Amino acid sequence: MKEESFFDSRAAILAAIPHREPFLFIDEITELEDDHIVCHYRFKENEFFFKGHYPNSPIVPGVILCEAAMQAGAILVSRILPQEDQTIDKIPVVGRMNDIKFRQIAKPGDRVELRACIKEKIAGAYFLSAKVLNNGKTSVSFDYAVTLIDR
Repeated sequence: MKEESFFDSRAAILAAIPHREPFLFIDEITELEDDHIVCHYRFKENEFFFKGHYPNSPIVPGVILCEAAMQAGAILVSRILPQEDQTIDKIPVVGRMNDIKFRQIAKPGDRVELRACIKEKIAGAYFLSAKVLNNGKTSVSFDYAVTLIDR
């Protein structure tokens, strides 16, 4: 189910997840289907973490790359919730991460592609896989699970 109108709406991104500046790492959604999402984010030169994370040669912390991919997954899961139960007012929160592999760094100015895919849903838990690509190469890949908490 492609949702063309959702792709370029900053308001829709803000409505889907509770993250806000300076901890929002989604600029746009380029693909949205029932089971997967593709988003993008460009790391700005003045991101708060660059001041202390290798100040003379700044790189994006791996945990931030993971967070960006999980935010994409949160948007995907939040789009499914209204279809399942119109009365739910929940947000997905990470419960675990597995098989994390860091392969390539990201630097200020890099535009990364964030991919998340739902692999399985068991009761109130969603199991996803995620990947962050930088210039077509994998920066990080991992599996994770989210559970739902009250908004």
